[in-house]
Amino acid sequence: MARTATGMTTAQNDAGTRVSRDVPRWDILGIPVIAGCADDVVAELDQRLAEGEHIKLAYLNAHSSNLAATHATFRAALGGFTILNDGVGLDIAARVLNGERFPENLNGTDFTLHFLSQTRHRFRVYLLGARPGIAESAAIALREGLPQHTIAGTHHGYFSEDDAPLVAAEIKESGADIVLVALGNPAQELWIARHFDATGCRLAIGVGALLDFVAGRVPRAPLWLRKLRLEWLFRVALEPRRLWRRYLLGNPIFLARVAIARLALRGST
Repeated sequence: MARTATGMTTAQNDAGTRVSRDVPRWDILGIPVIAGCADDVVAELDQRLAEGEHIKLAYLNAHSSNLAATHATFRAALGGFTILNDGVGLDIAARVLNGERFPENLNGTDFTLHFLSQTRHRFRVYLLGARPGIAESAAIALREGLPQHTIAGTHHGYFSEDDAPLVAAEIKESGADIVLVALGNPAQELWIARHFDATGCRLAIGVGALLDFVAGRVPRAPLWLRKLRLEWLFRVALEPRRLWRRYLLGNPIFLARVAIARLALRGST
């Protein structure tokens, strides 16, 4: 579980000259997570897309790490994703296991919107997930806030696995380049792993509650609370019956797993 780095990636600077970037991946409890600032990650994704790569993007937080530890299919699926860090739990794990924190918190809400605002590409974006009507409301907000992109279509998240191929076919018919999948963990990553190729998209991102936030159906935590990396407390306060177990039980379990991994590292040296 020692820190590892990938090879060099390239991007363009303001003058159009290709420059090298080294965006490492850190091992967090067996899952490689990009350790870079937001702009470097945008540059890496842009370059990979320009070179014709098709990318599945996910965000790892304490909850999804716990799920991966007990859900073999989910863990295997994550092996095909590019993974970003989400939340203070990942920072603690990085500090304990790798000796330093992640450069930035690249959570699914903020980084997805940052990528769409900063990418040099112009995309056709499909919104998949959330309750009926929410994706349509999010589409209106995204058209206003990110007019450089086109909303190719929307579909709610209340469909059966039997209908999933039909949904993928609908996305392909729309001509979308990107599909934002808001089905929650692990459903969204499993859906992407199984159906991404059938969508014809170049990029799929598992975005959690992003559509609810963009549509204005669920409020974000105040900025000062987000800067303290305590947005999870705000979410528990909003939805205690649904989220208390995930955070109040899940966070200590995650930290215990980190402590055990650290002891294993010490024992191997």
